[in-house]
Amino acid sequence: MTADHRDFLQGLSKQERTLLIIREELYEGSWTEMTSDLEARLDKGPHVFDLSETIEADIARIHKLIEYELQHDIDLGEYLEDHQ
Repeated sequence: MTADHRDFLQGLSKQERTLLIIREELYEGSWTEMTSDLEARLDKGPHVFDLSETIEADIARIHKLIEYELQHDIDLGEYLEDHQ
């Protein structure tokens, strides 16, 4: 792992790290499946405001992580154990 990737991982918020762990454990490493699931939950009608706000924030965090992975051709999930 490069120093830049290590710095990026160390700079992740608790929420971003949690999303990365959930992606690995529940969605077999797929951002597509994870965001589809969150968007489906968001679109199912009335929700408690805080819940929909949290889902929208999580989706924004996921997009940040996806962008980093695409820019650097890396799967951050492969490095989780090194930084837990």
